[in-house]
Amino acid sequence: MSLFDCLLLALPVVFLIGSVLIAVKAVARGKSRKTALLLQLASFAFVFAVCMICPFAASAAEETAVSAAGGADGMAFIGAAAATGLSCIGGGIAVGNAAPAAIGATSEDPKAFGKAIIFVALGEGIALYGMLISIMILSKIG
Repeated sequence: MSLFDCLLLALPVVFLIGSVLIAVKAVARGKSRKTALLLQLASFAFVFAVCMICPFAASAAEETAVSAAGGADGMAFIGAAAATGLSCIGGGIAVGNAAPAAIGATSEDPKAFGKAIIFVALGEGIALYGMLISIMILSKIG
C-alpha cells in the first residue's frame, strides 16, 4: 500500500474529525446545538456519499468489472455495519432517556426498581438485535 493510498484512506476520518471540531467551536461561540447537529449530519452524509461513489467510479474508470460476488459482499458489509450502528444509536437514545427516569422512580419508591430496570434493559435490547442481525448477515457471506 503506497503513501497515497494511506492518505486517501485517512481523508474521510480527518474530514469528520475536523467537522466535529468546527461544530464544538460553533456551539462554544453561541450557535445553536441544532445547527451543529445538522452540520454533523450533512458532513457525515457527504463523506458517506464520497466513500460509496469513489470505488464504483474507480472501477468503472479502470474498466475492470467488479465481480457480482465481490459487490454483494461489499454491500453485505455495509448492511451489517448500518444495522449495528443505527441500532446502537437507537439503543443509546433509549437508555439515555430511560435510565434517568428509572433512577428518579427508584429514588421516590425503592420498590419500583424492578419495573424501572426492565425499561432500561428493553433499550439495550435494540442494540443487541442489531448486532444479531449483523452476525446473521456476515454468516451468509462466508
